[in-house]
Amino acid sequence: MKYFSMLIKPASSICNLKCKYCFYNDVKENRSIPSYGVMDTKTIDNIIVKALTFFKDETTIQFAFQGGEPTCAGLAYFKYFIAFAKKNQKAYHNIQYSIQTNGTLLDDEWIAFFVENNFLVGVSLDGFKSNNDKFRIDQADNGTFTKIMDNIEKMRKVGIPVNILTVLTSELAAQPHQLYQFYQENNFGFVQLIPCLPPLGKETDEYSLKPKEFSTFYQAFFDDWYQDFIKGKYLSVTLFDNLILMFKDRPPLQCGYLGFCRMQFVCEADGSIYPCDFYVLDEFKVGNINSDSIEKLANSDVVKTFINQKKRISNRCADCRYWRICYGQCKRLNINYFDDEFCGLQDFLTQKEAGLVKAASYIE
Repeated sequence: MKYFSMLIKPASSICNLKCKYCFYNDVKENRSIPSYGVMDTKTIDNIIVKALTFFKDETTIQFAFQGGEPTCAGLAYFKYFIAFAKKNQKAYHNIQYSIQTNGTLLDDEWIAFFVENNFLVGVSLDGFKSNNDKFRIDQADNGTFTKIMDNIEKMRKVGIPVNILTVLTSELAAQPHQLYQFYQENNFGFVQLIPCLPPLGKETDEYSLKPKEFSTFYQAFFDDWYQDFIKGKYLSVTLFDNLILMFKDRPPLQCGYLGFCRMQFVCEADGSIYPCDFYVLDEFKVGNINSDSIEKLANSDVVKTFINQKKRISNRCADCRYWRICYGQCKRLNINYFDDEFCGLQDFLTQKEAGLVKAASYIE
């Protein structure tokens, strides 16, 4: 079966929060138009028609919504999108929906909509209350933890699968055991820890995760995770899931773990298409869904340049025994993993390889 995914920003960079480390705020400040507003129905129509007509046999099509904060586009936007997709899809189109949200604007109507349309919901939550409320604040500088947790609980009660996305800052990396305990106490089953990036063009800042912090955090976090894993209590952690697959000579699930880029079809609110969510910048604009076909966008010279663009590599890579499960990692995120003197991923793997191999032996 074929597979196609598009990451859609229905409200561009608009957001009701002002998280201190926001990478997309940095992105928007590095392009000529910071925000494209809310996507209009013409662009919605073109996304759906062009995606569905391009695939004329059995295909899974994933429409994922992100921001900014995608719910700022309003529920009417999403209702129109789903209705138009249902009107145009064929029997051989398996359409799936997901959304990454800060969770603060959800109400009963939003939640009922997610249930009705089988949304996978990713909620941004930076762990325990004191950490979350330091970094994830609203426009009035108030913390968001209580509101987010209340809405997570409402979604759980109606059976919505909720994944947790946590930004791993330099500060949070010093508290691995507390973070792991928080996940377990709240029965979170799927967790993605996203390394906090420094601003574009910088190697570090006060919030960004440093290579040594990456290693020390994950070593301690892995120890807690492994003790539960061997007891049959499994917490899906994105890094561990991907590494376990690769130790079994199977491809990872996430972009970047094999060290090269693929076209991701990131769609801004005006219809502009970009190859990667980290690079929604003027110089990487591939084209526009309102004027270009899926085929033309996929074969753009900008895409080819982006994919073949040289990336930074550490001196530590030359004789690294883990090169074949890394290849220098994602060209944007690898700044969190290594510098020329130290590789946090290499150090973590050296210390925890035996545990990862053992964990892999339990996975079919």
